[in-house]
Amino acid sequence: MSNLIKSSQYIPVEILKKLDLSKDHFRPTDLAAGANQQIPHIVYDQPRIDEQTVLLKEQMLADAREFAERQVREAAEEAERILQNAQEMIASWWDERREQDEHLIEAVKAQAFQEGYEEGQQRAETEMQQRINEMMQEAQTVLSQAYEAKEQIIQEAEPFLVNLSCGIAEKVIDRELADQQELVLSLIKKTLARKREQGLITLCVNPSQFDFIHAAREELVLAIDSQAELQILPDATVRDRGCVIRSAFGSVDARVDTQLAELKKELLRLALHDEERGNANV
Repeated sequence: MSNLIKSSQYIPVEILKKLDLSKDHFRPTDLAAGANQQIPHIVYDQPRIDEQTVLLKEQMLADAREFAERQVREAAEEAERILQNAQEMIASWWDERREQDEHLIEAVKAQAFQEGYEEGQQRAETEMQQRINEMMQEAQTVLSQAYEAKEQIIQEAEPFLVNLSCGIAEKVIDRELADQQELVLSLIKKTLARKREQGLITLCVNPSQFDFIHAAREELVLAIDSQAELQILPDATVRDRGCVIRSAFGSVDARVDTQLAELKKELLRLALHDEERGNANV
């Protein structure tokens, strides 16, 4: 506004020259010096000077108004340009700030997601490890109970299994001896070989086996001492394909059922011993 006021006081040089000429045509000293003199020609020109002055004044006002309007218009344009630049700068600042905020929000979201993921993973691993420990403990308990049940079943089943096994063995041996008579002879020869005695040795066999055994007497004699005498007799107490050997020094029971009975007795004794030891450990 100060520039506008200063500019409005500017008067072109041409206008100032015209104003100086008007002063030359009408001076106060001229009025004082010739008060009684005839009014100079310039007095009659006064209306023309005033008219020029008015015209000049109007021209000056018009120029000043035009200048002022131009200055105002340029100032308005400059202000509008400055305002537009400011708006663009503000918009750019807001865009940059908005982009920074979006990046910050994305970074915060990513960090929160990562922290949440890690926390969830840690919690899941802890729960899973706890569950695994519980399952391992349960499995260990079940396994221990299974071992105890197994031992209990075995201990309870051992007498039954011994009886069953001995019964099966007796049948198998009897069948094998029936099918292979030479096995009977081999069993008798091994038993006779243990009696390294002199004198009379009596071999008692089942009556159903007497003929067969007696037929092999010469072969059986080779198993005893040369100074001993072998006597073969049928004996109803020998109920299987075994034999009983008697001498002056005692007897040897080589019956199959007797040997299986002894074996069965020993197995039952061992089973009972294991059961008692298992109960003591419990």
